Amino acid sequence: MRIVDVCLSAGRTGFFFDDQKAIKSGVDHDGFVYTGQAQTPGFSAIRQSGESISVMLLLEDGQVAMGDCAAVQYSGAGGRDPLFLAQTYIPFMQEHIVPKLIGRELTSFRELAAEFDHMQVNGKPLHTAVRYGLSGAILDAVAKAQHKLMVEVVASEYGLPLVAEPVPIFAQSGDDRYNNVDKMILKGADVLPHALINNVETKLGRQGEKLLEYVKWLSERIQKLAPRSNYHPDLHIDVYGTIGLAFDHDPKKMAAYLGKLEEQAKPFQLYIEGPMDMGERQKQIDSLLALKIELDKLGVGVKTVADEWCNTYEDVVAFTDAKCCHMVQIKTPDLGSLHNTAEAVLYCKAHGMEAYQGGTCNETDLSAKACVHVAMGVRSERLLAKPGMGFDEGFMIVRNEISRICAMLQHRH
Repeated sequence: MRIVDVCLSAGRTGFFFDDQKAIKSGVDHDGFVYTGQAQTPGFSAIRQSGESISVMLLLEDGQVAMGDCAAVQYSGAGGRDPLFLAQTYIPFMQEHIVPKLIGRELTSFRELAAEFDHMQVNGKPLHTAVRYGLSGAILDAVAKAQHKLMVEVVASEYGLPLVAEPVPIFAQSGDDRYNNVDKMILKGADVLPHALINNVETKLGRQGEKLLEYVKWLSERIQKLAPRSNYHPDLHIDVYGTIGLAFDHDPKKMAAYLGKLEEQAKPFQLYIEGPMDMGERQKQIDSLLALKIELDKLGVGVKTVADEWCNTYEDVVAFTDAKCCHMVQIKTPDLGSLHNTAEAVLYCKAHGMEAYQGGTCNETDLSAKACVHVAMGVRSERLLAKPGMGFDEGFMIVRNEISRICAMLQHRH
């Protein structure tokens, strides 16, 4: 089966692009937007609408395969690629990508996706969002050519068994961290709530007191509203480096504080993502490792999750090899092609590291579904419900796709 033509269209994502540098500098809110000037190159405002590009591959039998190019909310931050705008990248893709797709045989997802993942234009690699969307379209195209589900292609090409059982879903609350938790509990989210603890003063507390109160409320709320007697989700909170800021990046102080959080979280397992942000990869690895050593000394069972400075496949390998944390987030758009996500998850699993297949609220329904098939194929420990910050929509998209896959696998196999 060959690709005979390519069509591109501009789209919107499930959230927004945010200038992290400007936000961290302390700009004020004005309703949903921020006041002040953008500070990251490419941004025209601190918050602006998320954009995507749909890649539609027309196959010789008349089928159309699709994938969406999308980038993370905090584009241009922490070593990531610059802002991804459709008006910039559609002409680029028409000139450099489309001619290389037309006429290609669809024999292997991994091989064709890797080819474009390694492609360079004027000595530079393609934007991660372009590689991400292309790989999704290629995976869909290979699946259509072989009359398979995308998950079946992933499992086949990596020599993995097909498992018709759900992977756990991690739900994110955004700033509505109370109402959305109620929704998560009622809908039986496996892991919750993310909570967006990205400010010391307003969300963590100078001594961490606000997060302690929130975790206590969270544990009690789950036990009060549990939809079934055996409902026992994990708690996973992203603190965006604020614990490090509040406790002077002292591993002993941070470990002692995490011990207090653990007490409030009982009887649930607590994961803390991004406890500190040290500004570059090796310092981040060293700081996470120092914290993990102190947690072990104190007998604290809180699990730490790498996020900042763990963006690429190579980063995932570095954090995993250092054994500096308990889980790494594999941020799907930041890894470019989806085959990198699959291989990052498999590397983690082979080396005793829990693999959280994340991503961003700033994706689309199409990219989220492609991620479900990858996660089901490689059996990620947890999968982010995305896109958006409203919980219900992203959870519906991911949960229903998992259900469809399980039903089809049981039906076919």
